[in-house]
Amino acid sequence: MKMRLLSLLVAASLSSLTAQAAVTDKMIENDAASTGDVLSWGLGQQGQRYSPLKQINPSTINKLVPVWSFSFGGEKQRGQESQPVIHNGKMFVTASYSRIFALDAKTGAKLWKYEHRLPDGIMPCCDVINRGAALYDNLVIFATLDAQLVALNQDTGDVVWKEKIDDYAAGYSASAAPLIANGLLLTGVSGGEFGITGRVEARDPKTGALVWTRPTVEGHMGYTYDKDGNKKENGISGTTGQSWPGDLWKTGGAATWLGGTYNPKTGLAYFGTGNPAPWNSHLRKGDNLFSCATVAIDVKTGKIVWHYQTTPNDGWDFDGVNEFVTYEEGGKVLGGKADRNGFFYVMDAKNGKLENAFPFVKKITWATGIDLKTGRPNYVPENRPGDPTAGSDGKKGNSVFSAPSFLGGKNQMPMAYSPDTKLFYVPANEWGMEIWNEPITYKKGAAYLGAGFTIKTLGDGPIGAMRAIDPKTGKIVWEAPNNAPLWGGVLTTGGNLVFWGTPEGFLQAADAKTGKIVWKFQTGSGVVAPPVTWSEGGEQYIAVASGWGGAVPLWGGDVAKKVNYLEQGGSVWVFKLTK
Repeated sequence: MKMRLLSLLVAASLSSLTAQAAVTDKMIENDAASTGDVLSWGLGQQGQRYSPLKQINPSTINKLVPVWSFSFGGEKQRGQESQPVIHNGKMFVTASYSRIFALDAKTGAKLWKYEHRLPDGIMPCCDVINRGAALYDNLVIFATLDAQLVALNQDTGDVVWKEKIDDYAAGYSASAAPLIANGLLLTGVSGGEFGITGRVEARDPKTGALVWTRPTVEGHMGYTYDKDGNKKENGISGTTGQSWPGDLWKTGGAATWLGGTYNPKTGLAYFGTGNPAPWNSHLRKGDNLFSCATVAIDVKTGKIVWHYQTTPNDGWDFDGVNEFVTYEEGGKVLGGKADRNGFFYVMDAKNGKLENAFPFVKKITWATGIDLKTGRPNYVPENRPGDPTAGSDGKKGNSVFSAPSFLGGKNQMPMAYSPDTKLFYVPANEWGMEIWNEPITYKKGAAYLGAGFTIKTLGDGPIGAMRAIDPKTGKIVWEAPNNAPLWGGVLTTGGNLVFWGTPEGFLQAADAKTGKIVWKFQTGSGVVAPPVTWSEGGEQYIAVASGWGGAVPLWGGDVAKKVNYLEQGGSVWVFKLTK
């Protein structure tokens, strides 16, 4: 009898520990306010990348030192864009080539590693990167370059479920960190340069079973799924043929490759959509919904509630995927977005009404501004790449100079918002491109651009700049220039600090109000990932992945040549205050 009682007590104790370790919906919804963990990409579903921690501040940061560093190992040392997540004393960090590591968050000791077996035919557009994982229950879930989702046991690294998103041979891939919202796992797709069809999917995070799908190209049907996997039509996205000519909508791009954010007060998930396919806009007369836009999706129904298109009939590859960060101001839930096209947008997060729009980079040639009444850009027609069929040889349209380049005023590197300063901290870049159109036809699995280009510097000065931006006035409050283009994300804290990394290898911090750089550390390779912070045992930690790569060295033209001295790498660094 005593043995049976002891067994029951042990079982109950283990059950209690498991329950404590499990990541719940309530914990995820409270992620932005909790400080002992980092449960989601963006340090909270809203994507503000703000932590109230203030132990590390301008007065103490001179004591910030490295605690440990962990190498991802092997020959796969490039393009480390991952944001770590931390829970129950463990750090989960993804690495290039679809790998994920579980590390002891205090010591850096490796607990386990999962390396996804990738086929030879993967077609990632912009390096072999991964941006991070999601945590739910006792699972850590991440996407792979061959367009799959893998859920692993947090303690052992064993595969719990694995689901195919789509066909990698048709150009689909996946690299964004999944989003947990209202008990669902929300993911997007990559592959806009291959004529795929963008969409958002909702799954049961415990099983991987589909709950609904919502295409982000007009004319495609959305579906809901019952517990047995049977699908039911859930309405077409938009109106077939309304903003796309002919059959181009069937291979329309609009990939949701950066993932999304969520606001529990609106019940909406916000996903940015990429370029329409092909790049050659003369083939696509019309706005080409829902490309280059923010789409707000009701998480319960899987239907688009509103959309706002930043670059209708895009002709410059100005993907609209950049994160939509929600915040509260004057009793309203607003959202801010620093778009690839060089303009910053402020919208009502409930209905998509445009509240403000202004440039956050200094040179924009494709439009003179945004009409605040219509929400549409004021195009400069002569700065759109020319119709290739109108040329003397019918093979190349007129070349134009465009700023920003298609790498964007801001690209994948996520910005931060501080409710203390009420400023956005935006990693911006000043560059341009020569771009022209070419004839193109769709072929499954082949590049589907219809354009040529060369990225250009705008002068001999700095390309990157960390900018503190007031969303009310549109003013740049301060900026910290950087010679190489910025390609990593931002963290801001209650300690009045802003952290970000540079391709030159530094993780650095500035005073959030003045922009004065107060600390920097050389990580040994370029930083193209966003930092995070958390507390454990009464101590505040900072972490960031280091490893140069991503789109700049692959697509960067003259800019890539300017920074070709930068070395690749693959590691994660952790810091705290020395005693």
